[in-house]
Amino acid sequence: METKISKRAFSLAKKYILAGEAVAFHTETVYGLGANACSDEAVRKIFTLKGRPSDNPLIVHIHRDYDLSRLIDFDPPYAAALRQAFLPGPLTMVYPSKGKVSSLVSCGLETLAVRVPASRTAQAFLRTVDLPIAAPSANRSKHVSPVTAQHVFDDFGGEIPLILDGGACEGGIESTVLDCTGEIPQILREGLVTREMIAKIAGDCLVYLPRKGEKPKSPGIAHAHYMPKCRTVFCRSAEEAAACFERESAKGGKPVILCEHAAAETLRGYRLLDLGADDLEMAARLYALLREGEKTATLLIGIEPKKKDGAMAGVLNRLHRAFATEENGN
Repeated sequence: METKISKRAFSLAKKYILAGEAVAFHTETVYGLGANACSDEAVRKIFTLKGRPSDNPLIVHIHRDYDLSRLIDFDPPYAAALRQAFLPGPLTMVYPSKGKVSSLVSCGLETLAVRVPASRTAQAFLRTVDLPIAAPSANRSKHVSPVTAQHVFDDFGGEIPLILDGGACEGGIESTVLDCTGEIPQILREGLVTREMIAKIAGDCLVYLPRKGEKPKSPGIAHAHYMPKCRTVFCRSAEEAAACFERESAKGGKPVILCEHAAAETLRGYRLLDLGADDLEMAARLYALLREGEKTATLLIGIEPKKKDGAMAGVLNRLHRAFATEENGN
């Protein structure tokens, strides 16, 4: 199969979607691998292409004017205010829902995760197809998420017919996933819309801690996830990272250190990937640098950033999973 990369082939994308194919498309967070959420066959194709576990639910994407009531069974009182504040944008909201789309989307759960992306490319695509589109990130299961069309092609070139190229994804990490099935909203996966931001609108917000052996309530909460294809190690300090670097170099390896800008300043002379100086910059650069690192390093050495709160919680979540640390509580 030839994989086309196009900036505006929305009518062609609709043709493929109606034929049961999967199409990759730009969002403001990461590229998605989308298919018709109402078709069992199309949704099954997403799981097969990604090698995704069948118990890992998908997010349904809709355009901003799509009638949400067609997809959900209950809309809690605080949800409208959250939609007004944050959508379109990097927030996925999970509602009670049964039988509105393919049961494969939610993996047997009586809920549905719905997102309205802000990306112009995504909105044009979704308006053209005018269907709910089930879409996880457009990468192989557990691999680093894609933030450019080339990243998608690297994983799926020759296996999908079309990639809708909207440029680099400015957000850089996946959307916040928020459980809206209870009286108080609860974050299932952290992202750029933070607990503090949600609580300011809804009055309160909880953060879910996944338990070992529990069926996933949200995508992206597996212990080992977003992982580069090279060996990795995670360090607590620049000194520890430097020692790992020296050991790998002495064995003839090619180590690379991935760290925030403050740590990079103390490690001049080492091979570095500089994440940046603040949480939003680090979120935007994380996946691109993980993919860059896997191409050149025999050992990718991560350093724990100092900041922990705000949007940095989402960055730390991805770092811990990319390096398969035990910080997740899994």
